[in-house]
Amino acid sequence: MNYITSVSKIKYAFRLKKSTNFSGLLPILQFLERMKIEQTFRDFDCLKKYNAKYPLSKIFIYLVIGWLSNCSRLSHFRTLQDDPLILAFMGEKCPHYTLLNKDLLRLEKLEGADLEFKERMMDLIEPWLDKELILDFDSTVETVYGGQEKAGVGVNPYKPGRKSYHPLLVFEGKSRLCLNARLREGNSHSSQGVLGFAEETYQLLSPHYPIRYARFDKGFGGEDFYSYWENGGIGYTGKLRWTSRLKKRVENDDSPWIRYVDDELTVIEGKAVDYQASSWKKPRRVAVIRKADKYEESQLQACDFLWKYEAIVTNMDWEPIDIWRFYNQRACMENYIKESKYGFSMGKISTHSFDANQMDLLIKLLAYNLFEIFKKEHCPPAYRSYTIRRFRREFIYAAGVLVYHSRSVILNICETYAHKKAFRQMIQSVRLID
Repeated sequence: MNYITSVSKIKYAFRLKKSTNFSGLLPILQFLERMKIEQTFRDFDCLKKYNAKYPLSKIFIYLVIGWLSNCSRLSHFRTLQDDPLILAFMGEKCPHYTLLNKDLLRLEKLEGADLEFKERMMDLIEPWLDKELILDFDSTVETVYGGQEKAGVGVNPYKPGRKSYHPLLVFEGKSRLCLNARLREGNSHSSQGVLGFAEETYQLLSPHYPIRYARFDKGFGGEDFYSYWENGGIGYTGKLRWTSRLKKRVENDDSPWIRYVDDELTVIEGKAVDYQASSWKKPRRVAVIRKADKYEESQLQACDFLWKYEAIVTNMDWEPIDIWRFYNQRACMENYIKESKYGFSMGKISTHSFDANQMDLLIKLLAYNLFEIFKKEHCPPAYRSYTIRRFRREFIYAAGVLVYHSRSVILNICETYAHKKAFRQMIQSVRLID
């Protein structure tokens, strides 16, 4: 005879001790420990008393753990402060979530705190950079819901008319790592301050990691920006707006269109022209690509408007199709920004202070970089394409109990854990770090 217990008759009691909801976080915690993250940021401890229970270096690593664990706001850190696995990593005590806001505000008092933090972050990520770098520039919008300092009304495609911040970001095209970030007022233009931002990024990078190429969209540009790359001998590709002046220049050019693609669906043609915008001091090479659907091919000679045009300014002598394809690789940057915003809560503003929010932005991007390094170096190949949200769902969120026995600590993870083999491989890989 089968006996079935009704769910409504199941009793409950809150008696399970030393249990954690984040068992799958163990490989990442061991990775952070081996990487000596806390020691890297010891220079910031001077802002608090020497005997402070939670120096800023410990606060930084606690914030990194929180952003990795899906704490999208500072108040969400209260779900971590009593977790036995997090407690074991933090030394059996975690700061109250209200202290995090105070310590971020404390960083306002240190002049150049953001630049110092960027230098320490660069020290951490440089070993994983390629020897020849590709810089991808972009900006994004962070909507605010309050009276945050220096928030302004600007172009906001998500919440038109609301105040926002407009940060600048630069990612490395091969490694996916974020090299630099700067928070700006919401009413800033895309290119505002970008030249100084590029120079700061150049200064942060070691001479052993030269910049080979730079890519940026049509929101960036101008004579000074283009000249900066040209004077430095750095190849660049930047999208141009398809204006009537540029269109007229292309139409008046006598050089023939070169057909690069002619398959069943698409026709792609291109050519290069010398073009000088009204704000430029000299003509520059512009690669022009036009595309059309194949089923419209019979109408192309009579109806020029069926073509879709794209123009890219460059100082490189590559074929137009190669310039276009190289620039289009930059499209991956939208995914990096989405990962930062939706995976690490870059779009959630933590304090009312502009400078504190700048530091919070950098800490979130540090968490993003560390996760990217962890995936690349220590995850099995099948899991290296995972976003942090999928990684949390598949790996991190797992029940476990810390057991203390014979002077050792064992994390007993639920028997039904789906990725036991990958978990063991990650632990073994992390333990090889010197």
